Amino acid sequence: MLTIAESYKLMSSLNAPVSASEPRAAPVSAASLPLNATISAASVLGHPAAPNPIIDDQAIVRLNAEYRTLAFEERLRRLYRDFPADKILLTSSFAATSAYFLHIVSRIRPEQRVHFIDTGYHFEETLKYRDHLVERLGLQVSDVRAEDWQHQFTVEEQTWKRDPDFCCSVNKVEPLETIKGQYQVWVSSLMRWQSEHRARLDIFEIRRGIIKFNPMIDVSREERDRYIAEHDIPFHPLVAQGYSSIGCKHCTVAGEGRSGRWLGKPKTECGLHL
Repeated sequence: MLTIAESYKLMSSLNAPVSASEPRAAPVSAASLPLNATISAASVLGHPAAPNPIIDDQAIVRLNAEYRTLAFEERLRRLYRDFPADKILLTSSFAATSAYFLHIVSRIRPEQRVHFIDTGYHFEETLKYRDHLVERLGLQVSDVRAEDWQHQFTVEEQTWKRDPDFCCSVNKVEPLETIKGQYQVWVSSLMRWQSEHRARLDIFEIRRGIIKFNPMIDVSREERDRYIAEHDIPFHPLVAQGYSSIGCKHCTVAGEGRSGRWLGKPKTECGLHL
């Protein structure tokens, strides 16, 4: 069996950058656009069909300015006009806030594929909730998971106890990294009220080499709950038991906000959104 040190060395090889054989397009500067210009994938990215376009900080500023005046649902609709649909990566944890997000996505773009990161450590309630929403909303879901040998190492070593950051990296971060290169934009359902880190996020950002889109970042908890009630969408079953944030079963207990995640440790994020 590999030691923890040996596993770190082995797993670090997964993070090695891949050299691109194709030349990259030069960044498009948003400063070169007229002040009244309408932001679009073509004007910001230059080559929207490119698998990994380069975008500069000024372009992100302009995208945020354009989208900030829009409501959550309008932002999603606009995204599908501004970016190629097949270059949009959408992820969901099927946790406490997921029904609101997925219900609107299913109405706007029913054919949108939803990527579910299957860590192998989800609560049984989460898997049943995922299956329920898939059937009710007609979702197309693909599981993203670590290779069997990588996950098995975390099982045998109980890495969630010894090094939860490493456990999250193996079972969450790295599996998503393997598919992100196929997309231009990554859509998530983060909201500012969920944590101090998320409170600092904007609608668009550059995160780990991809354009990150947080369309519901400024949605309040009350707005979310009201929408779910009005549309008679069920909450995750663990919410009724006091779980406000729901992750892996080894690292989640009941609690307000994210206080029930990684109890007793300074960790508040799995690493996907850092």
